[in-house]
Amino acid sequence: MACGGNVVFDLGTPDLDAQLRLVLAGAGLDQVTVPAQDPARVALGQALMFDRLLGGNKDIACATCHHPRFQTGDGLSLPIGTGGAGLGPGRLLGVGKSFIPRNANPVFSLGAAEVMFWDGRVRGNAAQGLETPAGAQLPPGLTSALAAQAMFPVTSRDEMRGQAGDRAVDGSTNEIAAVADDDLVAIWEALAARLRANPEYLRLFQAAYPDLQPAQIGFQHAANAIAAFEIDQLTRLDSPFDRYLAGDNGALSDAQKRGALLFYGRARCAECHRGGLLSDFEFHNVGAPQVGPGRGAGAPLDLGLAERTGAAADRFRFRTAPLRNVARTGPWMHSGGYTTLEGAVRHFGEPALALESYDREQLDPRLRDQVHNAEAVAAGLLDNLDPVLARPNPLSDAEVQEVVAFLVALSDPRGPPEPPATVPSGLPVD
Repeated sequence: MACGGNVVFDLGTPDLDAQLRLVLAGAGLDQVTVPAQDPARVALGQALMFDRLLGGNKDIACATCHHPRFQTGDGLSLPIGTGGAGLGPGRLLGVGKSFIPRNANPVFSLGAAEVMFWDGRVRGNAAQGLETPAGAQLPPGLTSALAAQAMFPVTSRDEMRGQAGDRAVDGSTNEIAAVADDDLVAIWEALAARLRANPEYLRLFQAAYPDLQPAQIGFQHAANAIAAFEIDQLTRLDSPFDRYLAGDNGALSDAQKRGALLFYGRARCAECHRGGLLSDFEFHNVGAPQVGPGRGAGAPLDLGLAERTGAAADRFRFRTAPLRNVARTGPWMHSGGYTTLEGAVRHFGEPALALESYDREQLDPRLRDQVHNAEAVAAGLLDNLDPVLARPNPLSDAEVQEVVAFLVALSDPRGPPEPPATVPSGLPVD
């Protein structure tokens, strides 16, 4: 029996397990495995993840937008980068600053993923090669797409690097921002020099990379360590759904089982959310709300993959989000346009109606005047809708709740680890 939108199940029968196990047997739920990580690299990566020293102005860390308190996100629809103050939904924009155009991706269980960012601009693996915006400037030795991804937020002026002429919070010159935008090698070297100048970081790097002389330490080694920390400490693959797959029929409630049948059947979710991480890691236009300052030449719209490829067929297409821990990692979609999981699920049944009736009041008040759905529709958003969603397929209120119940079952009960009390730079830890 095939699994897909054309399969109809009798959800009222008592033998939910027989139906669901038949569906799951054909669903291609490959097991996700990641290699063990060197504890010394994990320790280094944890320090780097939470240290504002990686921000040009020493006012923002990687963890500011990927924080344990907010389940490796930031609790915001759109992030606030350098110049901001505070953490999470209460974070304040710096003077003259704008929101970062795309939602901060959670970083649970991404060690095996090979497509990073909403537009897939980092992809591949260490064995077959990595494709990134750096091209030939990318240094050798990166261990994964996850590690390669860590090379880029530090190069973004709005996210972490700052503007030319900025001074850091300690009064020092922001030497990272002084480098030209297209000289990525020099940006990474300036960051590596900061790290090498810190005795505690030098000790941590030498423990993690004993074969390297201090002068050989580059930012790619920092990126590998950050990835090692994320893989070791943020891989979460023991959800109720995992336990059900392992044979425990009691791991899911009846509502969650009915939700799973909808997910893999009439609701059509598994057309794109498939595999062990519940993503095909492809690009689809799902008619997501357009919120925020926009990006590139399309601003105030975000044209998604098309901004990178220039292809008209790629307009408004974004990478399918993995769904591990999805119930904890809102707001949802590339723009953070939905602040409830129910709203996000309901959107997929009738994207056109969802956009027409979109409630901007759910957003942070600072974003309510930055909703561009009508402009996006006029620009062809619905004309380019993914074929799976082109035909309306609304779910009842009860069905939406059952799909949400299933999505809750994708959450591992273990939360992320707490931040370290201190970091080598001595800067405050978020």
